[in-house]
Amino acid sequence: MTHQEILATLSDIIRDVLDEPDLKIVESTTADDVASWDSFNHINIVVATEGRFKLKFSTVEIESVRNVGELVKLIERKLAK
Repeated sequence: MTHQEILATLSDIIRDVLDEPDLKIVESTTADDVASWDSFNHINIVVATEGRFKLKFSTVEIESVRNVGELVKLIERKLAK
């Protein structure tokens, strides 16, 4: 998958979990930018992302991600392994 494909898929996951189909997601988007992106929904986004990309994140990996772009890069690294 390309960087843009991962970003598009991740954006769809986030919109679906947050039930906000018109939400604009860019690489700099953070949970602080979206009112409905609380800690509960954050866990749901992580779980849905793991399921969609068929991978697992460690706690340290998740805690190190600061925005959507960093999550895309993390997914890229894990898929490359």
